[in-house]
Amino acid sequence: MSALVPRSPADVWANLNRLYPIYFTLARESAISAEPCLELVEAIKVPSAEMIAEAEKWVAGMDEKIQIQHLRQFVQTSPLVNDAVLRDLLVHNLNKAARGEHDRDKIDFLLVQFFSEQAPSDLGENDLSLGDVAKGFEPVLGPVEIKEPEFLSALNELLYEAEESKTLNSLFTGRVIERGRKIKESCGDRFFEPLAMIAFARFGFLMRRIFFRLMHQDLNAILDGLRELETRGLSTLDCRKAQFSAEEPVSRLRMICQSWKVMFHAEYSAGQPLCILVDLRTAVEAALRESAGAVKAMAAGASASGSAHGEFEVSGTSIPGSDTE
Repeated sequence: MSALVPRSPADVWANLNRLYPIYFTLARESAISAEPCLELVEAIKVPSAEMIAEAEKWVAGMDEKIQIQHLRQFVQTSPLVNDAVLRDLLVHNLNKAARGEHDRDKIDFLLVQFFSEQAPSDLGENDLSLGDVAKGFEPVLGPVEIKEPEFLSALNELLYEAEESKTLNSLFTGRVIERGRKIKESCGDRFFEPLAMIAFARFGFLMRRIFFRLMHQDLNAILDGLRELETRGLSTLDCRKAQFSAEEPVSRLRMICQSWKVMFHAEYSAGQPLCILVDLRTAVEAALRESAGAVKAMAAGASASGSAHGEFEVSGTSIPGSDTE
C-alpha cells in the first residue's frame, strides 16, 4: 500500500517498539489489564524471529482488548500522541493481514484524526477535494490515483444535509451520522482500498467540523438562555428531561456548560452526553417561553390597572426570548 508500511523484520521490530509504550499507557489509562511484554521491554537491537513473533502476539492481544472508545479517548487527550504516533497507529492497523468491523472503525477514526492534524484551520468545506485529502495521506498511503467512487455522491448529499442543520437536534433527528455509517458498512472490504478510505476520511473530517460548529452553537444558545433567565429572576430550572433535577440551579448549569466546551472533543456521535446537551437546550428554550409568557401576563395586568387608575404606562416593546421575536 505504501513504502512506509513496515515490511522487513527490522521495520516491523522498530514499529512494535514505538507502539509498545503507547499501547501500555493506553491500557493503564483505560483500565485494561495488560501484562508487560518482556521482549519489548528489553528492546534489543537485533531480535530473533521468536522474539518478534511474541511481540506481535502481545500487540495482537492488545488490539482485541482496545475498543474504539478507548482509542478515541486516548488519541484525543494524551500528550503522548503526535503526528508520528498517529502514523504508527495507522501503519500498524493498515498492515493487518485480516481486518474486521472493529479494525475498520479504528482506521476510519485514525484517518480523520490524522488529516485533522494536517489540514489548515482556514480550509473551507467547498475547498476540500479528494485530491487535497489524498495529498495529506501520502506519508501513509503513498500516491493514490483520484477518481470519484460510486458512493461519493451519496456522501456529498449527506454533507449538504448536515450543513443545512441548524442545531444538533436536527442533525440527530435526520440520522445523518447513522446514514453515513450505513454507506461505510455497505462497502465491506472495499473500505480498505486507498481511494475509499480517502473519500470516507474527507466525509468524516467535514462532518466533524459541522458537528462541532453545531455543538458550540447549542452550548452558546444555552448559556445565553441561562443568562436571560437569571435577568428575569429565575434561579432554578426544571431539567428532569435532561437528567438533572426539577430545581437545578441555573448557576450550576452554566458551569456545566462551560466545562462541556472543554470536554466534548470526542468523535461526532449521538452519545448520551450530547443527548443531554440537546435536551438541556430544549429545557432552557421552554423556560424562556414560559417566563416570557408570565412577564407578558404581569405586564397586561399592570396595563389594565394603569388604565383604571392612571398610575402605570406600559410600553409595547417586545420581550427578549418571546415568541413574537
